[in-house]
Amino acid sequence: MKVSAVIFDLDGTVLANEDEYGRAFANVLRHLGVKASSHSPHKAGIGVQENWPYLIKKYKIKTKKSLDELASLTQREYLKQLSGVYPREGLEVFIKDLKDSDIATAMATSNEWFLVEKTFEKLGIEKYFDVVTTGDEVSDKKPAPDLFLKTAEKLGVEPSECLVFEDSESGIAAAKGAGMKVVGISEKEAPKGFLTGADLVISSFWEVSPEVLWRL
Repeated sequence: MKVSAVIFDLDGTVLANEDEYGRAFANVLRHLGVKASSHSPHKAGIGVQENWPYLIKKYKIKTKKSLDELASLTQREYLKQLSGVYPREGLEVFIKDLKDSDIATAMATSNEWFLVEKTFEKLGIEKYFDVVTTGDEVSDKKPAPDLFLKTAEKLGVEPSECLVFEDSESGIAAAKGAGMKVVGISEKEAPKGFLTGADLVISSFWEVSPEVLWRL
């Protein structure tokens, strides 16, 4: 394919931080009197606030807290762990290879700008991306395609010439809905059949190069 731009999801893709978000959700659930059934009780990729209707229904939670309050509590729990969050190995080298090949780079995340800003301050990764789009900028988050379409518009690139890196089923559905090819990135111990909607599945950025993308 012709690749004019590569768009990266943030949580779980650029950052290996799904464990930290899992603990954040689990901690808030515990404060609500609920013991989570897994280390990562949330649905990856759809946004923090968007997870709470699902969790309230799943655990039959009775609370007077609004979705905004629950999301804020979750983000605060996550920020307590930010010192232990880092970019995935190989990301910096891969992005340099993309830049050397005149391929634009962007980030599209369901998360809010204030959280992205905190991440940039801590990790200094803003320089990697020509464009950043956050969940604040669209009406519908993943699995709707809006985030990716908005990012392609900012880049001035046709969606068909954008390739997305994602770690979640909802993110892959969003990219496919935007008419983009997708590389799924997962942990080596991910279950068989995970991210099957992706055009390619990898476990590390060391496994990809511009040449690999052009062959998709």
